[in-house]
Amino acid sequence: MKVALVARSVFPIHGYGGLERHVYDLARALAERDVRVTLITRPPARGREWHRSSIHEAVIAEFVPYHTFPFAGRRGTTVLDRSTAYPLFGLRAGRRALDLVRRGDAEIVHGLGGSVIGYARERATAGAPLVLNPQGLEEFGATDPSRAKLKRAVYLPLRRAVLACAAAADAVIATDRTLEPVVMRHLKIDASKVHTIPNALDLPAIDSLTDPALIGELRRRHGIAAGEVVLLSAGRLEKNKGFQVLLHALAAVRDLSSLEGRSWRWISIGDGPYRDRLQSLARDLSLGDRVRFQGRVSDAEMHAWHEISTLFVHPTLYEGSSLVTLEAMAHRRAVVASAAGGLPDKVRPGINGWLVAPGEAGGLAAAISGALSDTARLERYGREGRGIVEREFSWRAAGDATVALYRLLLRLQ
Repeated sequence: MKVALVARSVFPIHGYGGLERHVYDLARALAERDVRVTLITRPPARGREWHRSSIHEAVIAEFVPYHTFPFAGRRGTTVLDRSTAYPLFGLRAGRRALDLVRRGDAEIVHGLGGSVIGYARERATAGAPLVLNPQGLEEFGATDPSRAKLKRAVYLPLRRAVLACAAAADAVIATDRTLEPVVMRHLKIDASKVHTIPNALDLPAIDSLTDPALIGELRRRHGIAAGEVVLLSAGRLEKNKGFQVLLHALAAVRDLSSLEGRSWRWISIGDGPYRDRLQSLARDLSLGDRVRFQGRVSDAEMHAWHEISTLFVHPTLYEGSSLVTLEAMAHRRAVVASAAGGLPDKVRPGINGWLVAPGEAGGLAAAISGALSDTARLERYGREGRGIVEREFSWRAAGDATVALYRLLLRLQ
């Protein structure tokens, strides 16, 4: 089977975000299943190079220019870039996929977001089925309804491109069952087109990154005593991640009986424009000695913090799929999270964690307090969370499901 995989960026040649990680893992999973993958993306970022071993020896890369305007990449230019350069890239990249199909070098075209608009426009005359993964639907305001009207205005060109891709697609991927109605509503497609294949984790890679020496070093460096409660959160520091709600919840938790006499702290991994406000709020709430903003850390350090942590807390107000929550579950950590986006597909009350209404500090405080009151339950929930990831959210499961979808579409032609 031959697949043209089209995306505007991929790890390791374009950084390490959610999209980049997903494309990297997907390409590897397909190649490991003897699928011939031709990756169509933009040229490597400055200082990075493509090698046949960058993703997998069997993955071929073809690069399409991504022409940005002057000053692109600076703070505040993301929206402009995605509404101009991104759709133009999608035209070029989609046409490159069309060339592969016409040469017989691709039987399936699998596009991320608006990257395949050039192929979507020709789908009626092209022979290969089109699979679309719209990812977080940020251009529709799906990940932040409070700014939906603004985003619908500024992202108009990109939104039109994604809608055209969805209309032409033979299958559209939703990353969680709870997100299926969101995908159908925003993309204006019938349920028969929607196939749920979760964003997944490479569990062997995660397990290999767990470094006992680094765990010990972090404990010594930060003075974390044996038995100390460590609450961990990870994510970009912006308003819609809800960390301000968590700080208010922590102020309430501080005096609850479940933590009376116990040493505890909250560790935040990640950076963003809301950091100064959050630090100021922590001081105002007299939480300064219990809160640590670590900023961006290496992948190995991130996994070490998961091993050190007692409980993972994800207070987001809006969410897509949430790989950071899956990573905590992979490390056998119980989770307290908001019932937002795709999180209810992962965090299951009474099994591996607690769900609370987004934005409710009181509910968050009660859940954290209840979680910390029973150590044996925390350990049991952690084991159950790892089992959920292994069965449903590993690349072993997602890779098989993706290949099964390709085969279904090829039989239906």
